Amino acid sequence: MSGHSKWSQIKHKKGATDKKRSAMFSKLLKAVSIAARREANPDFNPRLRAAITKAKENNVPNDNIERAINKAGDDKELEEITVEAYGPEKVAIIIEAITDNTNRTIAELRHLLDKNDAKMAERGSVLWSFDKQTDTENNEWQAKFKQAVSEDAKNKINSLIEKLDEHDDVQKIITNMQS
Repeated sequence: MSGHSKWSQIKHKKGATDKKRSAMFSKLLKAVSIAARREANPDFNPRLRAAITKAKENNVPNDNIERAINKAGDDKELEEITVEAYGPEKVAIIIEAITDNTNRTIAELRHLLDKNDAKMAERGSVLWSFDKQTDTENNEWQAKFKQAVSEDAKNKINSLIEKLDEHDDVQKIITNMQS
């Protein structure tokens, strides 16, 4: 029984869970900070209100949310970027990210896309196939048309979405793949 410790197993599981939770908190707080730049009062800023609601739904402590709002004016390093890509069977993909280093994030996303049968697209070559729904609090992208794909391509795209979602800077991934 040497080397088998229940505490050791618990410690590793807790460490993995804590790491995922920390990454999720970081993503949510970046979104709060970016949204608070224009207006720090959620009553007058629907985007901030939506970001705060999402953070609270994911059990982010109120202190952390307040710090992110207060830090918004000081944090000039964070920048929003939109990356356009084509996945397997030419499925259109929009990746929204918040980063403090645009070049690093784009390079990392390009690497993830290349490893998963997808390619970055030229600016504007994917966005035309989506409409931005500005009447919703989150300003969600909606595909103008859905694209049917094979089961194999659907699996590859879902795997790519999982890997992109694990990236610390990625906030949203939108595709025109038919469900």
